Amino acid sequence: MASTTDIKNGAVLIIDGQLWSVVEFQHVKPGKGGAFVRTKLKNVVSGKVVDRTFNAGAKIETATVDRRDYQYLYEDGDSYVFMDTDTYDQIPVPATVVGDAKNFLLESAMVTIAINEGTPLYIELPTSITTEIETEPGLQGDRSSGGTKPATIKATGYQIQVPLYLETDTLVKIDTRDGSFLGRVNS
Repeated sequence: MASTTDIKNGAVLIIDGQLWSVVEFQHVKPGKGGAFVRTKLKNVVSGKVVDRTFNAGAKIETATVDRRDYQYLYEDGDSYVFMDTDTYDQIPVPATVVGDAKNFLLESAMVTIAINEGTPLYIELPTSITTEIETEPGLQGDRSSGGTKPATIKATGYQIQVPLYLETDTLVKIDTRDGSFLGRVNS
């Protein structure tokens, strides 16, 4: 058990049997009454964000979350297999934990996996990836800015929007947070 003085950004608390990550916190000492800690918590599994207030000195339960870098190896049925590059240990991560990150998961990519008591909680991708796309050829004269067309990431099959002038096999940089096109990469 810990107390509210141990609350800091990134700490993981166990509240009602669920894991919550501290996004923001603020110790408040009003002129009247007792001090308290105002927090913004994010559910580690569902991503739901809530505000919660604790009285100063209240006992809270913290969880140990190990965040390590892993290399993505391959998809195996309903799970994805990652390898610790230091120990070469391989761990399967269920598809439900990987979630939408699978759309940007390139072979041999390095990701951060948060693990609590041997159970993977979530994975964090790098903020951008560089990959090849497949798309319909642009029409002559479609060199203006502003227009977009659908393109498919070759490695994952995920569809994104790219400018009209791009062609198949072009290397592009994509934001993994929202799938937006960031630019063309010269090889």
